[in-house]
Amino acid sequence: MSTTLPPTGPGRPTAWAADPYAHALRTGRGPLFLRRTDGWLLPLDVERWCADADAADLSALRRCEGPVVDIGCGPGRLVAALTAHGHRALGIDVSEAAVAHTRRLGGSALHRSVFDQLPDEGRWGTALLLDGNLGIGGDPGALLRRTAALLVPGGLLLAETAPEDVDERVQVRLDDGRAPAAPGTHFPWARLGTPALLRYARLHGWRPADQWEADGRLFVTLRLDRTARTTSHSAGSANSTAVIRSQFPRNLSGDIPEAGS
Repeated sequence: MSTTLPPTGPGRPTAWAADPYAHALRTGRGPLFLRRTDGWLLPLDVERWCADADAADLSALRRCEGPVVDIGCGPGRLVAALTAHGHRALGIDVSEAAVAHTRRLGGSALHRSVFDQLPDEGRWGTALLLDGNLGIGGDPGALLRRTAALLVPGGLLLAETAPEDVDERVQVRLDDGRAPAAPGTHFPWARLGTPALLRYARLHGWRPADQWEADGRLFVTLRLDRTARTTSHSAGSANSTAVIRSQFPRNLSGDIPEAGS
């Protein structure tokens, strides 16, 4: 998961109070929530994110095609699993702690937003938006358009949707449940169920390829229309090819095993 993190500075709390997300990654456990302005809490599954990729994760990773960019990679379990099996994979996250954690696991990661300039734009085979990361930026249409600009024509998006039929855009902040709650910066977020994601997908050049459930989690595979055109690909991305290739293993044929194999 990727978040916009509260700032630090003079007069701000330090350690966990200043950055509860970084603290949760360091300890490998919660509690950690997204708190809406009305007080509603969405629990964040820190323990699962900090563990190895599980059977539900692997059900998605086995569907990856070509080089993979994990948008909002969090502590990096998915990038690490892909890398361990010879796949080219890059994580991006706005949290420095998440990027550092991913690199410690042996994965490649960059401290960037998906809306920043990224290596090899228009050349990725698969993009991941798992662990609630369809919420990034609070604008599903903008996120789908940006993701399309990262992929080759016909590329795949593997997304995880909310378990209920929901389509909401909200302002949230990170909250570790401690009292009194430390003030935090609010940022835009979205929550989409599968029906909502499919509606947005049809509007932005994607077609559904697969849907499944694993361990109570819901997943959707979307394929980018080969005729779709995007405008956010930058000529500058060509200059980053050498950088990104230097970060990846040369073996591109690794397969993700079935759980338990």
